[in-house]
Amino acid sequence: MLPNDGNETYKNTNDLLIVADAGGSNGHRPHMWKVKLQEILCNKYKFNVTVCHYPPGTSKWNSIEHRLYSEISKHWRGTPLINYETVLKYILRTKTDTGLSVNAVLVEKIYEKGLKASKENLAGLNIKRHEVNPSWNYTLYPN
Repeated sequence: MLPNDGNETYKNTNDLLIVADAGGSNGHRPHMWKVKLQEILCNKYKFNVTVCHYPPGTSKWNSIEHRLYSEISKHWRGTPLINYETVLKYILRTKTDTGLSVNAVLVEKIYEKGLKASKENLAGLNIKRHEVNPSWNYTLYPN
């Protein structure tokens, strides 16, 4: 089972919704993003993964980001962020007035940069694009 906080609450589901920004490595254009979702979440954990990307320039619509990032900034205000442990400590201690809290971990894996998806990788995608904005909205299924 995938290690996350939702395992207990959603233990009888195999569907996952990801709402992502349109830019960066998890954007709607990078093929490797889709390949890794297919390999790790779909094939390994047998999840159906639906991805809906915010249109370019509209990540400000992500209400979770705005509710949490401002609280994190207020929480560590004036603190020298001298190492990853300090940053992680302040992020983990952040909680909004309504009880929204942050779960964060430091991943020390060194990721290889510049990886490109091959034609074979792309051919292995079990992807169904949605009718509305098919570049931004799609579902990947286990192979």
